[in-house]
Amino acid sequence: MQGTFYPGIFSHDFTGNILMRNFTLLPLATALALALAGCAEQATPGADKAASTGGDTQELLGSLSFTPCTLPSAFGGEGVEAKCGALEVPENRAEPNSRKIRLNIAWIPASEGADLQPDPVFFLAGGPGQSAVDTYPQLAPIFNRIGRQRHVILVDQRGTGDSHPLNCDVEMDAMEDSAADDLDALARMTQACRDRLGKTADLRQYGTTAAVADLDAVRAAIGAPQLNLIGVSYGTRVAQQYAMRHPDRTRSITLDSPVPNALILGNIWARNLDDALAKQFALCSADATCRDKLGDTRAELDTLMNKLRAAPVNVTYRDANTGEERTEPLTASEVAGLVRMYAYMPAMAALLPLQIHEASQGRYGNLKALTVMLTHAMKDQMASGMQLSVVCAEDGDGIVGDAANEGTVLGNSLTDGIGTMCKHWPRGEVPADFHKPLSTKVPALIIAGEFDPVTPPKYGEEVLRTLPNGRLLVLKGQGHSVLGAGCMPRLFAEFIDTANAAALDAKCLTSLSPMAPFQNFNGAQP
Repeated sequence: MQGTFYPGIFSHDFTGNILMRNFTLLPLATALALALAGCAEQATPGADKAASTGGDTQELLGSLSFTPCTLPSAFGGEGVEAKCGALEVPENRAEPNSRKIRLNIAWIPASEGADLQPDPVFFLAGGPGQSAVDTYPQLAPIFNRIGRQRHVILVDQRGTGDSHPLNCDVEMDAMEDSAADDLDALARMTQACRDRLGKTADLRQYGTTAAVADLDAVRAAIGAPQLNLIGVSYGTRVAQQYAMRHPDRTRSITLDSPVPNALILGNIWARNLDDALAKQFALCSADATCRDKLGDTRAELDTLMNKLRAAPVNVTYRDANTGEERTEPLTASEVAGLVRMYAYMPAMAALLPLQIHEASQGRYGNLKALTVMLTHAMKDQMASGMQLSVVCAEDGDGIVGDAANEGTVLGNSLTDGIGTMCKHWPRGEVPADFHKPLSTKVPALIIAGEFDPVTPPKYGEEVLRTLPNGRLLVLKGQGHSVLGAGCMPRLFAEFIDTANAAALDAKCLTSLSPMAPFQNFNGAQP
């Protein structure tokens, strides 16, 4: 099985070498991890939890009690001073007396209290399965201007972070390698995770609709009349669903790398990746020096993939995480996963022509080392059980294989894998209008990267059609999750200030450009 559906299906904590490669919209934090992977170690388990800094000092926001805490950065650097609290909600709202779960919440107070606005900003993380609280410190500078007059609220979506997390951390190491080519092994993994998590959670209750109800419960508890929602990747689906259910309580929505309500993403992710690679590889083809040095990147990639599909190659490489020299097989699945993950960030995709050319010359060590480093960076990024609860209920039935995918990098491994897993996962109910396009007058700012391999600009165009007060900005040469690119943080802040996307002067985005491909290990130039 080579080579997901959403922003993160799945991370290494569930099925290791297979799902890390096969199923993900790559969450923003993981993209940052890839960018920093060469110089920073992944945080140790538990290190990303908020640390209390204020003893028993408590402060109320509405009816919720908070205590001072620090949200540490997973990749080093300065943490974010915040206030941490929780809200208890029913796991099953149809049965109010059912088990209660605790929603983990962080509050970053506005810095200029005299000009405090009543409508806070809620950040909605990707995945599904990513923790908003753990992700935010890497994004905090983007919110600096917004945070002067508005509170920023982070809610770990149920099943993620510290909100009754659904992590598939059962012991499966012995099964991982065989699962890469064995759907039966994948089914056994899924069943093992289901059985373990089912002891303490009703897995049908962790979908997007329940999360939207949780967000509104937090809104009511803190006393906010309206919300400004910023969603990234899968978080854009949460934002659209909230605005659909509660338009009068939604002041604005910002959709970064949007996921249309109407779309069953898994069916066209293989094609989306190949389309993005064509644009990225064309940068080398258009440069005579790069083309002469590195050849036809796509042709070399196809040759490499066919060779590895026929038989993995044993490779000696140095593990960047341990410094040890190791010899292990390089598989087609690993290469497909690396290509897909790097395509999320053009700065990383710029390495691909060189690395693929090196491998085509029989020098596989660097490519293998990068796949191992990627696996390490992806570890523990996602709550895989929560991902399955979302995906299987909301899109699983619509994901089907397509013969046209056979010539792509990913092929139909994505659809085959999701179909196998969802056969064994409990499914919650989904509203009849769940996949109806969001149609609302709520002001909307939509942003997309030109080279995004999972949520390309055409998805932004689709979402925009039914948003009369919306505007789409396509960022040239950028990939997935683009809120921090160029002058975008300033435009984002101006939109939150005015709730008027049409009035934004976005000329500053014209300065963005693609990352030139590396022609040697020193950079883009000879």
